[in-house]
Order: sequence, then structure tokens, then C-alpha cells
Amino acid sequence: MRKPIIAGNWKLNKTPHEAVILVNELKREIIDVEGVDIVLCPPFIALADVADTLTDTNIALGAQNVFWEDAGAFTGEISAPMLKDLGVSYIIIGHSERRQFFHETNETVNKRLRAVLKHGMMPIVCVGENLAQREANQTFDVIKDHCEGSLKGLSADEMKHVVIAYEPVWAIGTGKTATPAQAQEVHVFIRQLLGKMFGVEVAADLRIQYGGSVTPDNVASLMAQADIDGALVGGASLKAPSFAAIVKAAQK
Repeated sequence: MRKPIIAGNWKLNKTPHEAVILVNELKREIIDVEGVDIVLCPPFIALADVADTLTDTNIALGAQNVFWEDAGAFTGEISAPMLKDLGVSYIIIGHSERRQFFHETNETVNKRLRAVLKHGMMPIVCVGENLAQREANQTFDVIKDHCEGSLKGLSADEMKHVVIAYEPVWAIGTGKTATPAQAQEVHVFIRQLLGKMFGVEVAADLRIQYGGSVTPDNVASLMAQADIDGALVGGASLKAPSFAAIVKAAQK
């Protein structure tokens, strides 16, 4: 039985002060939730304050990105050892916004992924097609390219410590959501593809999140699908009531 995982990606939102307020609100809402891995991914500058606020809770700390080198002359970058020292457990890798605005590629996603695994944290690797690609019936080609390129060279044992997030780019922040059937279709494709790459047993245990305008209103129907194991939540993670509702829906 795959344990659901709900991760809140705050993106470029919340000062450290605002982050602590939100976390304290969330703690009151979901402190008793069991059976769900809950992850909060604030901006880098809020990680230390959020880490302190999450001490002895059921909520894990995540980061939104990482650089692949441990140290050196890389101005503006943050390394895996730095994040681990702060108490980070999960790191989002290759989000569509990183690919779109900061020109990340499968190759650089693979480097970041290896750095995260090397230091004992769990990567959430994002894959997904944009609107033009979906309308051109290229969804499965794009997903295959992202999976094969981003996960290149990983062993089956390493893959056991990876989470995949399917994010249809056309549904992120647009209010549009893939229907549960559309999302399930892609999740099945991903699981079958990873079964060919890493073995059926590994793929069967792998958790695949859906990310794309997830809300309290649609999360239950998405989570009811056999191959959807959680959500990578954007806008709805910025308010305690909506994120708590999504977490509680996953618990059911």
C-alpha cells in the first residue's frame, strides 16, 4: 500500500515571518493527521524559521530546488549539504517553472537528483507536458523524454527513494485541471514506463503525485484514482484551511 504524500510548493511566496504564521495555523489544523506524508516547501530564506516551527510535528520540510555541486564558486546557488543541515527531507527537482524560466534540462535535473540522493534526501521529480504538446497529442512522448532523461543512470534501489510528480503544465495556476481520468491515464503510463526501466516491483511501490490546480474540491476525485498517490499543491498550499482540507482528503 503506497502511503499518500501531499506537498505544498509555496513558490515565490511568504516572507520568513509570514511563513511561520502559516505553519502555526497549519499545525493546529493537521497535527493529528496520520497515514499521510505531509511536506512544506517554502522559499529558501524561510527554511530555517519553518524548520524550527516544525520541530516535533508530523510535517516534513522540503526545498524548491537545489544545485548539484556540494560547494564552490557558484554564486547564488544552494547545495544539498546546506539544505540537509537545515533539516530538509524532500527537494522538488525540475519543476516546469524551472524548466520554462530558468532553462533547466533533463541533464541538469539528473545532476540535481543525484545530489539529493547522495545526501540522503528524497527528490520529488516533476514531469509534464504544456498545452501545445497536449493539443499535438505529444503528452506521452514528453513524459517518456522527461522520465528517461531525468532518471538516467539510476539504479532500481535508488529509484525506491524517489517521488514522481506529474504536472500538466497547462493546468498549473490556470484553474484548469486534468480530469481524474486524464490524470490517471498519464499516471498509469508513468508507472508502466518506470516498470520497464526499473522493474515492476519498484514501479508498483513508487509514489506518483498529481500537480495542477489541486483544490479541496477536486482532490478527493483525483486521489480516488488507483495510480494517483498524492498531490503537489501550489496556490491552495498558501492558505491553511485549503491545504489542511487537501491533506485530510488524502488521509481518507
